[in-house]
Amino acid sequence: MIPGLTDDAARECLARVPYNAFTALFSVCKLWRQELRDPTFHRFRKSTGIAQPVVVLVQPYATYYTCAGLMLYRLVMFEPATGVWSSLPPCPNLIYGLPHSCRLATVGTKLFVVGGWKIDTCLTTDEVHVYDFVSGEWRRGSPLPSPLRSSFACAVTHDSEKGCGTMYVAGGHDASANSLRSALAYDVAGDSWKPLPDMARKSFDCRGVILRGKFLVLHGNLAEAFDAAAGSWGPVEEFVPLGEELPTMCIAGWDGSIYRCAGGEVMVQLDGGVWATVAELPGEMRVPLHAVAWEGKLMVMGLGMRNSAFVASILDIKATTTMTTPASASWRNVEVPPEYQWDVEVTCCLVI
Repeated sequence: MIPGLTDDAARECLARVPYNAFTALFSVCKLWRQELRDPTFHRFRKSTGIAQPVVVLVQPYATYYTCAGLMLYRLVMFEPATGVWSSLPPCPNLIYGLPHSCRLATVGTKLFVVGGWKIDTCLTTDEVHVYDFVSGEWRRGSPLPSPLRSSFACAVTHDSEKGCGTMYVAGGHDASANSLRSALAYDVAGDSWKPLPDMARKSFDCRGVILRGKFLVLHGNLAEAFDAAAGSWGPVEEFVPLGEELPTMCIAGWDGSIYRCAGGEVMVQLDGGVWATVAELPGEMRVPLHAVAWEGKLMVMGLGMRNSAFVASILDIKATTTMTTPASASWRNVEVPPEYQWDVEVTCCLVI
């Protein structure tokens, strides 16, 4: 791969190149392209601690000029390791920005933008757009089957050995704003969709997470889980006490636990469905709205105390568990440049 070096030595060199230079490496030669595409290469980067998390957010950036009040949306990246904020290259097929109420998912080095409704037509779309962080290119994925939907639950199971996974979609609104019970599964490697059994109840403005291998759809204080091995949905169960909604949810990948923000605290669900306080939210955060997790870290975003500005902080979960009280949690404030101090519609994270 590199003249004068063994393949192992060449792989060590390539693995140490920052991910944002992968597009340049990808264009060098066929062997480097094959290496960058190989899941083994990315597992090696992660095993050596070279890989870094990248948080991806959907944020507005302008008002749609023909319809005051509607916003155009873009993809924004935040690198926790460096503190750098930037915008992803726009999708050439989305000249009016991302669909509203779309969903994001990541598998390996790919980012999926699914569903939602397009601002130029005000119609629900079947489009799936895929961004490859290795090649730096966009492509179209297999269209979302009917009924088309927005504001739905979405989550992905990963196969780290093969570098692929399965994306699950459930609930949401159809084109006529009707709530849905239907669900779908998307095979990332095969670029194909298949229908799943309907849920027991209709769910809209819902959230999807993967918990112990099952796809959980969260709506209000209730949850319904799909077991892929059994091919069926479990019973609808109370997930949090009645009257407590789920404003912020995510899975912390390093331990498989589910976290939420409630009452000014970060909480984790223990065995038996019991919720325990992990940390108090930072004092400058008035309203937590979104959260995303990666190994040992939890990033919470929301409205601040001053003029309801966008603020963000990162919780070191591993360090926090050694503290004596939740009030002494180890938070790091995130500096957000003015051009990225916008509300967040949806977010996800990948490690690359």
